[in-house]
Amino acid sequence: MRRSRSRLAFVAASLGLSAPLAGQTTGEVTEGGAAFLLIAVGARATALGQAGIADARSADAAFWNPAGLALLPQSQVVVHHAATFASNNTVLSGYLASSLVGVVGLAAYLVDYGSQDIVPGPQQPPTGRITPRNIELVASYATSLSRSFTVGVNYKLIQLRNDCSGDCGAFRSIVGTTHGVDLGVQYGAEDPEGLRLGLALRHAGFNLQLENAGQADPLPTRLAAGADYRVALPQTPGAAPSFARLLMAVENPCCQSLTPDLRVGAELGYGDLIRLRGGYAFLRSESSGPSLGAGVQFDRLVVDFARVFFTSGNLDEPVYLTLRVLL
Repeated sequence: MRRSRSRLAFVAASLGLSAPLAGQTTGEVTEGGAAFLLIAVGARATALGQAGIADARSADAAFWNPAGLALLPQSQVVVHHAATFASNNTVLSGYLASSLVGVVGLAAYLVDYGSQDIVPGPQQPPTGRITPRNIELVASYATSLSRSFTVGVNYKLIQLRNDCSGDCGAFRSIVGTTHGVDLGVQYGAEDPEGLRLGLALRHAGFNLQLENAGQADPLPTRLAAGADYRVALPQTPGAAPSFARLLMAVENPCCQSLTPDLRVGAELGYGDLIRLRGGYAFLRSESSGPSLGAGVQFDRLVVDFARVFFTSGNLDEPVYLTLRVLL
C-alpha cells in the first residue's frame, strides 16, 4: 500500500494533475508537470550522493553538468537503468569525443510508470487502461576553452504522455511537450588530481502546457554549484595507481529562497579496475538518505551499480545500473 500511494502521487504530479509529489516536495514548493527531471540519472553520480556538479570524464555528466563531458577521454555508448519507487527509467546515449571540436552526444530518456486499470467502482470490471510515460531527448555539446575552463550545454525536448485505451474517465489521453536547456561550466586542472569546481543551471525552459496556458507548469529549474577534489594515494611497487575523491554539491530552486540541498560523496579507486563509492543526499524531501555503489571495468566494458537508502522509510529504495562501452 505504501508503494501504491506514493506511486500514484508521483504519476499524478508528473502529469500536471493536482496531487502532491511524494519524494520530491521541497518545503512548500510542489514540483508540477516535469517533476521527473529531478530523478537522479546514472549509477556513478547516484552512488556519489548525487554530488555530480563538478564531476568530469563521465557520460553521467550530461544529466548533472554538461561541462563535465568536455574531458571525456574517449567516445562511448551508455545505457542507464533505474528501478525506482514509482517507475522504471532507461536512458540510451552515445557521445563522440574529438580533440578538435569537443564532445557531442545524444540521449533518449524514458520514464515508464507502467499501465494501470481504470475501475469505476467496487466489484466492477475495468473500463479502460492508462499508460503514463515521460520522455526526454537530450542533445549535448561540451568543449574546453582553455587548459582549465570547460563549458557545456544541453538542449532538451521534454514530453509527458498519458495514453488512454477504453473509457478512462477523468484520466483521458494527454500529451504535453516543451523545451529546455542545461548550461554548465567547470574550472580545474586537466589532470585528474587536484580541485575542480562546477556551476550549472539545470532544467531551464518553457512552461509545460497540458491543457491551457493558465494551467501550464514551470520546469523545476535548479541552480547548482559543486567541488571535486582528487588525490593520488601512496603506491606500492608493481601495484596499479590508486586514488581517493571527495565531492560536494549544493542545489537550490532557481529564483527562490536560499535554502539549498546539500549532497556529498566519496570514491576510492584502484587503477582502471574498480571503484568503491558512497554518499549522502541531504534533501528537504522523503528521498533524502545515503547511497552506496561500485564500478568495475573489463577491458572496454564498464559496469556501475548504485543503491539508495531513504531515511524516511516511506518509499521503496531505488537501484541503479549503468553499462558503458568505450569506443
